[in-house]
Amino acid sequence: MEPDVPGRSLTGEPEPLPDSTPGDSPAAEPSRDVPPSEEPRSRVREYTEAILVAVVFALFARTFLFQAFQVPTSSMEKNILVGDHLIVNKFVFAPHRDGLLSRLLPYRKVRRGDILVFKFPEDPRRDFIKRTIALPGETVEIRDKRIYVEGTRLDELEVYHSDDRVWPDDPALPDSYRRRDQSRPFTVPPGSYFALGDNRDNSYDSRFWGPVPAANLKGRALFVYWSFPLEPSGRHSIRELVSIALNFFRKTRWERTLMPVR
Repeated sequence: MEPDVPGRSLTGEPEPLPDSTPGDSPAAEPSRDVPPSEEPRSRVREYTEAILVAVVFALFARTFLFQAFQVPTSSMEKNILVGDHLIVNKFVFAPHRDGLLSRLLPYRKVRRGDILVFKFPEDPRRDFIKRTIALPGETVEIRDKRIYVEGTRLDELEVYHSDDRVWPDDPALPDSYRRRDQSRPFTVPPGSYFALGDNRDNSYDSRFWGPVPAANLKGRALFVYWSFPLEPSGRHSIRELVSIALNFFRKTRWERTLMPVR
């Protein structure tokens, strides 16, 4: 429908203008249709972009820089406890080329004493945490629970023995007992590491399944960011989750928060 227009006289004469008095303000222009505000849309876009950037950064950091891990077993007690949640540096051992960039960035090789997180060689779906004992090419031997590398006994202040018994290298004993406390000289192959748990009498480690391939390494444990007492387990049960929710502040081991892992 066309808009209404003022009528015209049949004679064609112009209609007189309406009276106006001095000082009257000029007539306001007719209002125009204003498009819907784009502010809400721009805010949604900004939030979406921020979330996407955060997700991409988190995925990048988790893949290449740092990752959180929970300790489900007691193999590293008394140093690392069941229920400790660790931040692991995945960047430090990452493959890289020698050059100026590698000199500027904090890459380094694995050192004796480093606490490693790695994919279990017999089941890569599982993550293990152990301490580096011997490096590639070194010969390691165990005599009555004592560790010798290249013929020199290691001074292991972090090791905890829960069993005072020492099993001899007797063929009549089960292999698991003999390997726990005795081991003939073994040379670590290239590109591998000999790693043991600090809870030496209760750890399934290189004494039983061999060295850790460098390709299985995920990183080096840095510090505990949260610690809550849990039962040794590979996954949380509903009861444990409820217990955490109800006792978070009361049972959290606050004294271990941000504790470096050594």
